[in-house]
Amino acid sequence: MDTFNFTAIGTITSCYKEKFGIPRQPNLVTSAQAELILNKSFAEESVRGLESFSHIWISFIFHATQAQGWKPMVRPPRLGGNKKVGVFASRSTFRPNPLGLSVVALKGIDYRKSEVVLKLAGCDLMDGTPVLDVKPYLPYVDAISNTDAGFAQNSPEIKCIVEFSDTAKIETRQAGERLGQNIELLIQQILQLDPRPSYQQGSQSEREYAMKLCDFDLKWKYVDDNKIIVLALFLAT
Repeated sequence: MDTFNFTAIGTITSCYKEKFGIPRQPNLVTSAQAELILNKSFAEESVRGLESFSHIWISFIFHATQAQGWKPMVRPPRLGGNKKVGVFASRSTFRPNPLGLSVVALKGIDYRKSEVVLKLAGCDLMDGTPVLDVKPYLPYVDAISNTDAGFAQNSPEIKCIVEFSDTAKIETRQAGERLGQNIELLIQQILQLDPRPSYQQGSQSEREYAMKLCDFDLKWKYVDDNKIIVLALFLAT
């Protein structure tokens, strides 16, 4: 097999600080904000004209799972985590080459001293993700109608109602003021998709779940299979 060497053009800074809790596709959590900070070798000229596009394609590396290698067959969450398909019939992170592809909203371009920063929304990208390339999204060729999407014909259903404890309501409001964004909406959009592994869904337990989000640790529990209570937001240490 041929071998190719690539150099990252930049790095993602994201509200997602760990793999658990990241939506399985882009644009399912539209309030998720991120930035692509280009390497200093890419000046303003490299993105000239990009501001006229509402969305972009991002090619990136699955750096958090790269060391685990690849699998010829995987269990897609959309099939309940029980049925296997070939890796090339899925969007699994465990690929022969750890390459990912996402289309995200481009909200603006900032120029900070010697850095070019693309401001993004709707990302499914973990903080620290290396990016290999950026291309504009072209609806006339990229949005194809009358297609067959196999076992993933429709958008995933909203699985859970999300409620906040009194403590979490206060902490969510404080986090929103501190970070300058709608943290309540961000948490709702993430948790309503039920981030648990497929094999845990449908089971009841007293277990509490947590994930690192923005600058805090988010903690929640299930009071039944389709209702979540957000317990607290703890500032990350």
